Amino acid sequence: MEMQSRASVGRREFLVGSSAVIAGATLAKPALARTLGEPELRVVLVGCGGRGTGAAVQALSTAGPVKLVAMADAFADRLEGSLAEIERARPGQVDVPKERRFLGFDAYKKAIDVDCDVVLLCTQPGFRPWHFEYAVSRGRHVFMEKPVAVDAPGVRKVLAAAEIAKKAQLKVGVGLQRHHDARYLETMQRLWDGAIGDVNFSRCYWNSSGVWVNPRQPQQTEMEYQMRNWYYFNWLCGDHIVEQHIHNIDVINWLKKGPPVRAQGMGGRQVRTGVEFGEIYDHFAIEFTYADGSVCQSHCRHQADTWSSVSEHAHGSKGSANISGGTITLADGTRWRAKAEGGDPYQVEHDVLFRAIRENREHNEAEYGATSTMTAILGRMAAYSGREITYADALASQLALWPVAPGELTWTTDPPTLPDGEGRYPIPMPGVTRAV
Repeated sequence: MEMQSRASVGRREFLVGSSAVIAGATLAKPALARTLGEPELRVVLVGCGGRGTGAAVQALSTAGPVKLVAMADAFADRLEGSLAEIERARPGQVDVPKERRFLGFDAYKKAIDVDCDVVLLCTQPGFRPWHFEYAVSRGRHVFMEKPVAVDAPGVRKVLAAAEIAKKAQLKVGVGLQRHHDARYLETMQRLWDGAIGDVNFSRCYWNSSGVWVNPRQPQQTEMEYQMRNWYYFNWLCGDHIVEQHIHNIDVINWLKKGPPVRAQGMGGRQVRTGVEFGEIYDHFAIEFTYADGSVCQSHCRHQADTWSSVSEHAHGSKGSANISGGTITLADGTRWRAKAEGGDPYQVEHDVLFRAIRENREHNEAEYGATSTMTAILGRMAAYSGREITYADALASQLALWPVAPGELTWTTDPPTLPDGEGRYPIPMPGVTRAV
């Protein structure tokens, strides 16, 4: 909701230019106020998995009256399970009758079209650009999970919608919650103030044992199987360097105040080679080079019983920093530690967004969300192709992983990647695979 003052209580008061168009859809005109005083913000959830459920609970936990009024998901079981969990966590703030529970690939439009103020976009990442574009065209404030796309055309779509959102004074939050973590904020400011001198090298990691697998079920179409196992298919996930490691890559971009200019690296499938792991790699090692000539070594892997780390580090002329740990160590042994005061960053990012909506503060995280997403995609491109690729060339790429707009998909549509007769999916091969 946009507010000029407490007395001016229009829920989304902004001027809409007649030429403002996203993919042929003009921005919706704002709804009229319902109440005087502190307006109730009406929230819609699109994507009812674990992260979507958590985001909804966090949105309902912000200050002021907030109510969940509609939900959308591809699967009924996910929606109903999420609804029950949200109702347990925030009783009295959920009003989602059956007629406002939408299912299927076009459910997002039906939910966003409900009279609402804020849309939470928490589906598989591949859907995000279309969902964000539509939410902005309908004049909704948005919280969207990371990553915001899985390919360069999707990133460009998000950037275009972000510009329109900014002109319309819509508020946009992105689930890169480290930007709302007090420890990171304090440490980053010290690094910018020169605590370790010129930062000439950085490192970041997301090394873990991996995530879930949902076994194939009888009578399941290929589309349903891939949707249930979205993490292992690039058109839905973007590979784990994009879906997961983006958090750490984003921190380095934040430190360097912009994306790298080029990348080269490698990766592959060494341990997770079964058909259940789809088409994605189980390890990446990428070298990102930034405009000042400094280099970041970026490593991520899904391999059990190996060294695990989810962290970011900076090295400078005067010392080094464990950014994730909130510590700085100088060459003479002097050590500084962040106070780490502040709330849960997952909650704080929603608190900040909803406060910006209520107080009409500028708040648009879409651009850096898109930039960090594109940086992770650049890393994937470099590893898949085995080539050095510039950020500019990567962003300009016309190579799209998505087949059609989400609303055109059905449960019998063939996904863009299909298994062979043995159930195996084609794996990207360095030196062979086209990446740009």
